[in-house]
Amino acid sequence: MTGITRRSWLKKVGISTGLSFAGTGFLSDLSAEEIKKFNPRPFDGPIRLGSNENPYGPSQKARQAMQAHFDLGCRYPYAYNGDLTKMIAEKEDVPEDHIVLVAGSTEGLKITGITFGEGGEIISCAPTFLAMMDYSALWGTEINWVPLTKDLDFDLDEIEKRVSYETRLVFLCNPNNPTGKLLPADRVRDFCDTVSKKAIVFSDEAYYDFITEPNYPSMVELVKEGKDVIVSKTFSKVYGLAGIRLGYLIARPALAAKLRERVVASTNIMAIEAGKAALQDQEFYDFAIQKTNEAKAEIIATLDDLKLPYATSHANFIFFHSGKDIVELNQTFRDKGIIIGRPFPPLNDWCRISTGTTEEIALFNQTLREVYS
Repeated sequence: MTGITRRSWLKKVGISTGLSFAGTGFLSDLSAEEIKKFNPRPFDGPIRLGSNENPYGPSQKARQAMQAHFDLGCRYPYAYNGDLTKMIAEKEDVPEDHIVLVAGSTEGLKITGITFGEGGEIISCAPTFLAMMDYSALWGTEINWVPLTKDLDFDLDEIEKRVSYETRLVFLCNPNNPTGKLLPADRVRDFCDTVSKKAIVFSDEAYYDFITEPNYPSMVELVKEGKDVIVSKTFSKVYGLAGIRLGYLIARPALAAKLRERVVASTNIMAIEAGKAALQDQEFYDFAIQKTNEAKAEIIATLDDLKLPYATSHANFIFFHSGKDIVELNQTFRDKGIIIGRPFPPLNDWCRISTGTTEEIALFNQTLREVYS
């Protein structure tokens, strides 16, 4: 809503500029120091709660790192990404030749699909994050869709049954987007180990940092054992760098080398420096996790009051059973200045809400109560 003031936008959506957040369990405002460190996005319309973005960041340290390296903007990045690759390798406890830098994990998903899916099929469940499958289908790869279970989990048993000589890739998103659900640790590890003997298993772990289950394993463990498993991770979520475009793949060297050949966008100087700073900024990381958990708790409290069922989320969003057609619900919220998640067929009466700042979540909860009153 370019060209309007915060006050006029609040008036448009029917909220007083003196809106009180007392009783929500949140601080109404961050301190000046926190605003400087954590860079919350402005409370302006429309409120975007549909893309699973971190409402904080880039952090002060990441911004300073990017600013300090503007003079390198005339250089190609390949001469400067070694330090970041080394830092990621140390974080994941793998050799550097296991790491493939990409411009956001979406690029990693797409290049994996066209590198290993060509001439065969990819098996995955629906709904899930579609980047790999949609892009691969453009290049002639068949997509073998398996419905989620009645509990909205990846149906690992059915996927395993469908693996054949035509299967090139099996795609898992864990925690899954849009449900936020997490597969049982022992079961998913056993599944990936078994299936990787027949096809490459791709584990999208974009939301891994938000998992609340203690000691939950990353499938990087299987990569270390030399299995045909590829793991993707991103700086877009907990590190607040969605607009900077930085992610990475972890795979055994032979697979990593093939993927590296297909990288198109790669990364850039600003992303490299932001990523290096983000990995060293534990304070921002902890803050982002804390605020995500607080926001989810506020949304869940409202859903409980309204008796709207929801999936247990291990991500930075909540997937709830709205009982209303999502296209109509989208328009209702848009008219009130809030953007919510897109349709995820066949679950067309479910809604995904991303976490936001204290003000944004208070507004969403107030609006949700109005819609269901």
